[in-house]
Amino acid sequence: MVSRTADRRSTSTVLWPLAVGVATAVTLVVNYLANGLPINGQTTGDVTRRFEVYFVPAGYVFSIWSLIYLGLIAYTVYLGVTLAQRRDDSGAARAIAPWYLLTSAANCCWLFAWHHNQFPLSMLVMVVLLVALIVIYRLQASRPPASTLERWTVHIPFRVYLGWISVATIANATITLDDAGWSGFGLSEPTWGAIMVVVAAALGVVMNLRHRDIAYGLVIIWALIGVAVRLSETTPVLIASLAGAAAVGIAVAMSARYLTQSPRGSAKSRTIEG
Repeated sequence: MVSRTADRRSTSTVLWPLAVGVATAVTLVVNYLANGLPINGQTTGDVTRRFEVYFVPAGYVFSIWSLIYLGLIAYTVYLGVTLAQRRDDSGAARAIAPWYLLTSAANCCWLFAWHHNQFPLSMLVMVVLLVALIVIYRLQASRPPASTLERWTVHIPFRVYLGWISVATIANATITLDDAGWSGFGLSEPTWGAIMVVVAAALGVVMNLRHRDIAYGLVIIWALIGVAVRLSETTPVLIASLAGAAAVGIAVAMSARYLTQSPRGSAKSRTIEG
């Protein structure tokens, strides 16, 4: 019995880091080729720019992917090292590994669907990616980080990732609906843009008021300011974006104060990236 348990642990020590490492490598390569080749003769941005929608941030905002990629690499290395050393603080990293593989597959599939103009399919894949990240979020919430290193290599990267995919899901939905010729129930496109901004801002506020998730909130602020920059001449969207960013900023400040001043918050700060 002990021998079988040891064998399973030994297999897990090798297979999970290997699978996660391959998934990370494939994700990075496919994302590079998406714009390097590019896939189907068009970059990711080329597809986006074909649509005059009102919930797409300025181009520079997408540089957040570099931060996300670094986070995925950090997670991959951390998982391999902790499992190899059989450390107790590999719990959250190991627990989310199967779902991480799903996020990698969804990430790559989304690029192919997007670049081939299959927008309903891209929306479906985006939802799969979002759900997988939500599951990872919940798994991490039940397994507080055992060290600062784990917080920064396992927890924070996926909170940033979830924040960005939350924004991307809204943007994907607006483009999918626009491509389908949706009339918007008679409301103007700027009005719908402002509504989408409010939805994104609400997510940022709720995640901070309920979970004190500063990283998630900062991503939302980054995206909303980007929307304001891109649509600075569209008054409803501009006002909504700036107001939304300010609201999330206040919620983030409240979270930071709670985590640094409250005795209970000080304990929680070991589990939430303050």
